[in-house]
Amino acid sequence: MTHQAIMAVTKRIEKRSESLRQSYLDAMTHQQEAGRGRSQLSCGNLAHAVATASCADKQRLLDNTSANLAIISSYNDMLSAHKPYEVYPEQIQTALAKLGHTAQVAGCVPAMCDGVTQGQPGMDMSLFSRDLIAQSTAFSLSHNMFDGNLLLGVCDKIAPGQLMGALAYGHLPTAFIPAGPMTTGISNDEKVSIRQQYAAGHLGQMALLDMECRAYHGTGTCTFFGTANTNQLVFEAMGLMLPGSAFIAPHDPLRRVLTEYAALVIASSSATSPRYRPLYEVFTAKNLVNGLVALLASGGSTNHSIHMIAVARAAGYILTWQDLSDLADAVPLVVNIYPNGSADINDFQAAGGVPAMMARLAQQDLLHQDTLTAFGHFKDQLSYPALEDGDLVWRRSKGSSDPAVIANEGQTFQSSGGLKVLKGNLGQAVIKISAVKKEHRVIEAPAKVFNDQNEVERAYQSGDLNCDCVVVVRFNGPAANGMPELHKLMPLLGNLQNDGFKVALVTDGRLSGASGKIPAAIHVSPEALRGGVIAKIKEGDIVRLDSVNGCLEVLTDLDSRDCVKIDNELGQMTWGRGLFAQCRQTVSAADQGASFLYPSLEKQTLEPEIS
Repeated sequence: MTHQAIMAVTKRIEKRSESLRQSYLDAMTHQQEAGRGRSQLSCGNLAHAVATASCADKQRLLDNTSANLAIISSYNDMLSAHKPYEVYPEQIQTALAKLGHTAQVAGCVPAMCDGVTQGQPGMDMSLFSRDLIAQSTAFSLSHNMFDGNLLLGVCDKIAPGQLMGALAYGHLPTAFIPAGPMTTGISNDEKVSIRQQYAAGHLGQMALLDMECRAYHGTGTCTFFGTANTNQLVFEAMGLMLPGSAFIAPHDPLRRVLTEYAALVIASSSATSPRYRPLYEVFTAKNLVNGLVALLASGGSTNHSIHMIAVARAAGYILTWQDLSDLADAVPLVVNIYPNGSADINDFQAAGGVPAMMARLAQQDLLHQDTLTAFGHFKDQLSYPALEDGDLVWRRSKGSSDPAVIANEGQTFQSSGGLKVLKGNLGQAVIKISAVKKEHRVIEAPAKVFNDQNEVERAYQSGDLNCDCVVVVRFNGPAANGMPELHKLMPLLGNLQNDGFKVALVTDGRLSGASGKIPAAIHVSPEALRGGVIAKIKEGDIVRLDSVNGCLEVLTDLDSRDCVKIDNELGQMTWGRGLFAQCRQTVSAADQGASFLYPSLEKQTLEPEIS
């Protein structure tokens, strides 16, 4: 029987979403009842769509009896996570052709990398790329040639955006095809140490560059548990990809076998098949909550406190931070990888991967076990793939093979989940506490106030932060400058903490899965530009961040103060950022998904109580 708290949150989501979900289902039913897309196209439409196909494929496409899959790819040859996708379309097409099916690259979506744009002007456009990718996915599917949909994407905004776009075509069977992580280069401990030594001026730029190139050295996702790998873990837990497939390395022979097998299953799941399994039947409130439980139990990226709200909304569900907070109280941390521990994603896979984690959570009835997935049922998610004499076989997970990485039955690394919601007179915020030591989880200190991370860097270098302080960085919310990640701050604040100072960060900006040992209240809502109390704080005001009791307050009386106002748009007119002015004007708040696709919801819509 599902844990009482998990069931209560699920019912609450379903209750508040009744009207919106029904509207979504009505739209999907309408699309489904229209029949196969190709049968609706004129002769001219079809001729355009098959002009470049081989003779054999053209015949299959025109006779409308076999399945044709859309491939939505994030391929580019600059970025490590996307480079493997170069060969996937040909692999998929070759495998499908053997059974008389076809696939077409319907479109490629933008695929920027936060690792490249970190601290650069391009970072101000990063979050908006998620909704742009959703639109690009919908554009690609709009040709209406397809019986199913394969999403080739893994990284930060890309996979959530692809899913949001695919949900607009939720009558199609849909699955993610992952690419896997790069091999481990250097340890995460060495990486953090060298970054902090460089920030302190103890190492030069060449030493830093050498380390970074040894850390990021080949194809595949980065090996730390940031947003990209959190995407994979959460979406596998939701049943949107093959069990155990998320973290198979790009060059592992199993990787190609799984890619081909996934394509064949989705092709056999089209509307004309008895196995028809549209995306809207897979994306339910129960599968959504299973993904959230996996997020919390693994100590995953804080970005998902934003992304999952937007993804849920695309499927007709209204998800709130309170839902996440209540789930976090019930879900223990059962995964111990960087930044929570020293192990990386390859260690997680070696310890049993997502199936082992799911088996551990199922032992405590923390997952809905009566769900359908894109490929089967919940019980299938507790199996992992292997090659036996060249054939694909599925073996039941026996749980963790390394209890230092994935907890065994009865073991936890923390009694509550990795994320926590903070509330108080500053509004509400999210904090990742799984990597924060207990002695640092409550910080009360004078504020040091800045409007961007570069100001913080200059203050650090001049010694102005050598004291107990709460560093407040405001005017970095979605409406101000696209809500960039502020990872420049982590090595600096880490050094201050190592020097014995009590230090914390409070910001309406972002950090992501790489946030670690510094207590950081992020995504503060309302943001400064839209009248949030964070815009009233002055230097020296006492700020209290209490992640134990979920409290974020300024202890100074601010009622008589006006909000500081600045012209953020003036600094957003270069490096392409001016093109996103309308996004900044219309974007919803962080606690409502930071989306320019979906309007903000009234508070009374968000919090219905059910007995």
